Amino acid sequence: MREYQQQLRDRFLGAPVTPVPAPWLALPAPHTYIPVGGLLGVGFAADPASGADILMVVSHDGRGLFDPPTGAKIARDRNPDPDLCIPTGIDLSCPGFGPMADTRVRIAGLFGGGLHTTTEDGWAVDVVAPDWPNERVMLSLNGDIYRGTAGTHWWHIFHSDYSELRAAGFSTSGRTLVVATSSDITLWHRG
Repeated sequence: MREYQQQLRDRFLGAPVTPVPAPWLALPAPHTYIPVGGLLGVGFAADPASGADILMVVSHDGRGLFDPPTGAKIARDRNPDPDLCIPTGIDLSCPGFGPMADTRVRIAGLFGGGLHTTTEDGWAVDVVAPDWPNERVMLSLNGDIYRGTAGTHWWHIFHSDYSELRAAGFSTSGRTLVVATSSDITLWHRG
């Protein structure tokens, strides 16, 4: 390993997990994370009535829709045709249901795809693996994780050391950030 690679590895290994900075808010307790066994992937769509972010989660046990600011389950489809939970097509999407019945939702996770890694106002999320296979999610603003100080310029917000990371990223609006593992989702939101 080259010296600069070792320095980067040490930088990320030395950064403790910290709460997200303002204006980001974590879900209120006891929903700091939401268990979802057998999670395959996640995707965002806008509520057709309000325009608010909705998170769709697909798993081996069905599909669910969640309200990101509260973590509340909006709708649940426990017994869909199994093919409805596998992203298909060039856009890796799944058909919506409930309030999203007329929408196909792009899914990021086990089968590929990706969420937005930046917002229009400069927030960015990066996934690093200095102790692979355990991945870490880093959040930064107007900069990058390779400069500045941890906890001031960038934040280590999630350490996936218990389940496989499936996806991390922002909603299209940039108001919601999700980290999805094979066993749960963690959400942050801002106004």
